[in-house]
Amino acid sequence: MGDKHGIRDASEHYLDGFARTLSEVSATGRRLTREELKTRRTLGEQAAEAGHGLRALIVAHLAATRATWPAVPGSAESSLATLAAVEQAIDAFAEGYERAQRLSVRREEAARREFIDDLLYGRSDLGRLVERAERFGLHLSRAHAVAVAEGPSAYVESGPVARRVEAAVLARFDSRSILLTTKNGRLLCIAPGDEDEILLHFAKQAYAATGGDGAALRVAIGRPQHGAGGVVQSYEEALAALEMAARLNLPGPVLRAADLLVYPVLARDRQALVDLVTHTLAPLTKARGGVVPLLDTLGAYFDSGCVAAEAARRLSLSVRALTYRLERIHTLTGADPADPAHRYMLQTAVIGARLLDWPNQPL
Repeated sequence: MGDKHGIRDASEHYLDGFARTLSEVSATGRRLTREELKTRRTLGEQAAEAGHGLRALIVAHLAATRATWPAVPGSAESSLATLAAVEQAIDAFAEGYERAQRLSVRREEAARREFIDDLLYGRSDLGRLVERAERFGLHLSRAHAVAVAEGPSAYVESGPVARRVEAAVLARFDSRSILLTTKNGRLLCIAPGDEDEILLHFAKQAYAATGGDGAALRVAIGRPQHGAGGVVQSYEEALAALEMAARLNLPGPVLRAADLLVYPVLARDRQALVDLVTHTLAPLTKARGGVVPLLDTLGAYFDSGCVAAEAARRLSLSVRALTYRLERIHTLTGADPADPAHRYMLQTAVIGARLLDWPNQPL
């Protein structure tokens, strides 16, 4: 009963002056004044800011119209003028209500974007960041992992692709513990670190949103990390994995930073990597067709698990042609790709060449 009284009291506040205006309109046939319309817009804004539902308030306006109607003179002109006034009043009220809602949404979006920027760049006071995180469903005391999707075109925060992926993920998992957003044209999913299925489902939906074109999409998943700084670390790991995949042409569509840790280790000591590539692969420059075909041959051979038939298929060569290339590599370098004793050195050198973009870039 108390709730009904509360609703009625709220309605009466936002109907202030409405019945009196209708009585005047019915008696004179005038239209609402500019000031009266402004008042109705203001009341609509106040109702939205107070969290009242628009539907209930429109019903209250119509109920007030019905209650006033018996006092209206019976002429058709008077009835039409009153109906026009009701239409004007409700339209102005709804306009103010919707304007306040749009402003509220824009403020919320700006606050969300500011929080995401602060979170992913490690800015802001840690205590305040934790408080703001809870507002958006993240509890930074627990571990989180970040998945980053990079598609054929930039993702837009409110774009149809981002909305489709977000709807699919949130329809299946608890939205209170997941944050989906965009950053620098990429689509991000931040989820609890012990719920790997969320990030895999995100990757699946991002893949589906590209039309199933795996060649046009890569999704990298950072390792679970604790605390606010852990989100940044997992995000940066995912970005590094995407960069590494692009440089090494790693197969996708899903890449895990945990599986790629060897590559940053190799890249960390550039001079050692240059020495390895120079010592191991530089002799291939003496080949008649140049170094690139032989490098591609080694890459395909190692990527196919040292299965000659599969490597030949990937290169559109006959097995005999592939075998000839491997023998030529053995002759020039002194290292046999088929020999386990030589294989690791050759494979590491090929990875190093990709990391250094050799021979496109001089060592």
